[in-house]
Amino acid sequence: MRISHAWAAVALACMIGQASASVPAQPAHDLTEADLSAWLDGMMPLALGRGDIAGAVVVVVKDGHVLVEKGYGTADVKSGKPVDPARTLFRPGSISKLFTWTAVMQLVERKKLDLDADVNTYLDFRIPRTFGEPVTLRDLMTHRSGFEETIKRLFAVDPKRMRPLGEGLKAWVPDEIFPPGETPAYSNYGAALAGYIVERVSGEKFEDYVAHHIFVPLGMTHSTFVQPLPKSLAPDMSSGYDKASGEAQKFELIWMAPAGGLSATGDDIAKFMLAHLGGGTGILKPETVKLMHSEIYQRNPPLPGIGLGFYHEDTNGHVIVGHGGDTILFHSDLHLITDAGVGLFVSQNSAGKDNSRIRGPLFRAFMDRYFPAPAMPAEPTLASAKTDGALVAGTYESSRRSESSFFRVASQDSKVSLNDDGTLSVADLDGLNGEPRRWREVRPFVWREVGGMHLLIAKRVDGKVVEIASDISPQIFTLTPSRFWSSGVWNVPLLIATFAMLLLSVVFWPVKAVLRWRYKSPFPLKGRAATVYRMTRVAALIDLVFIGGFFGALTYGGLHLEFFDSTSDWIFLSLEVLGVIAILGTIFPLYELRLALADPGRPWWTKLTDALLALAALAVVWFAFSLNFVNFHLNY
Repeated sequence: MRISHAWAAVALACMIGQASASVPAQPAHDLTEADLSAWLDGMMPLALGRGDIAGAVVVVVKDGHVLVEKGYGTADVKSGKPVDPARTLFRPGSISKLFTWTAVMQLVERKKLDLDADVNTYLDFRIPRTFGEPVTLRDLMTHRSGFEETIKRLFAVDPKRMRPLGEGLKAWVPDEIFPPGETPAYSNYGAALAGYIVERVSGEKFEDYVAHHIFVPLGMTHSTFVQPLPKSLAPDMSSGYDKASGEAQKFELIWMAPAGGLSATGDDIAKFMLAHLGGGTGILKPETVKLMHSEIYQRNPPLPGIGLGFYHEDTNGHVIVGHGGDTILFHSDLHLITDAGVGLFVSQNSAGKDNSRIRGPLFRAFMDRYFPAPAMPAEPTLASAKTDGALVAGTYESSRRSESSFFRVASQDSKVSLNDDGTLSVADLDGLNGEPRRWREVRPFVWREVGGMHLLIAKRVDGKVVEIASDISPQIFTLTPSRFWSSGVWNVPLLIATFAMLLLSVVFWPVKAVLRWRYKSPFPLKGRAATVYRMTRVAALIDLVFIGGFFGALTYGGLHLEFFDSTSDWIFLSLEVLGVIAILGTIFPLYELRLALADPGRPWWTKLTDALLALAALAVVWFAFSLNFVNFHLNY
């Protein structure tokens, strides 16, 4: 999931005034078709234009019927085809998981599945008990399976390379990095595994089961998990864009379909929302829906918890469950305000400028306009703010990460900073204007967003902060203090310095040779010393290509996720082989340093250069092992 703050968000914030704060300036507006339509019509076109987004769909249901469903912009820029909420298909991404979880609960109702049974009971391959405890469907639905993050084969380019669901799941089972049932760590693999269990137990392919048992009963005639799209639906599929000003991209193929492969219209999503708001009409029993929407797991009270598949987004005093979804091109949100009988779905068909998002600001503005927060009593800042803030300040890592493969490098630190006025700032939790939010301590180790309603809390054990969390993000992952060895605080500067030293050594090698030739200056080294000098530069070149190649490939893949497929295995395998050569080649800069230190005739600056180059070579060895660049693990 990519997160940023850009033009569309700024446009919404400017138009609605209260988008960044939950405390309303005026009483609630009546949620009527006329008021909502006028409000959306005044907001959405400007947001799309400023965000360079081609089109979007917005659907709101209320009291058992569709209140408003509207398309904005175009489904295809070239032809100018408008978005039709009843016909234009969007890709809701991970909102697909709600259909998977609904399918699971249908089979639970029929006594074919047990939420607390070992998932191996239903599989034709085994999930290892790394920590001695089994993974259950309840663990999968609350994202507490303990699986590490995966990215390989999530997206594909060639339909011929799409593998059957079970075949892909069996090819590699991600490592469990946490005991099952304990630590939330959002998992696409876990959702796909649940979809395969539906397939195994029902005897129907996953996409057929959902069609027969959810789409047909609800009359969702313009929805499918089939990829590529059936011929009957393909003409209605919205094009997807990086930016509306760019070219339309290919239909995104998502191998782990139960985790994100749905294609659907806004009108069909409305029918799904109405079913869940109406007690499961047509697809589930009321008590099952109530269980799915309840807080099954609340890790950090008072922050909202997670239900069975739905996560809580309780806002302005209202109980809200929902889910977000992102493909590379499409970005969507679904919210069910269960205590008001209202549902909101929004989806955009472009990433937009700087990966613009309209969904977050739209939801916040919608809540503040129609369901504003009650007046809050004054909360003075605690006198302990600076002292407690100092204990929280530092870097934190997410539980949603990879550990066993080279994709470990994708893990990022979130930095918490203590400001001069005693407030905190958290990287990655910026406001709608792109500026850091500030948080002031209002209760012991509980911080309130300055000018807003969001909370940030810190959990302590024996006086030490062991975790932080905020209701800005659903509780589907944790942030814990970064382990020293993996912390970017020193690893990133070391990486930059290493790369710079290697680059300078490689660049100045031929430069110095040319200068010696130009001024007819003899090479100062002879025999073994000359050979070691040259081999040291060769080793530096190999190190540079090895490290630079990995980061180059991963950067490209971050922009083109379909790159992370088995077709790229030869690239990563070649880099890993090069890494082995680089590690073995470390002997040359170390030997070069030994010769330099033993030679009284060498100038001090050459000895310093040799020492820095030897340290850079050792740093390459460190990164090779700490980032799993040489473990020949081509599943990630």
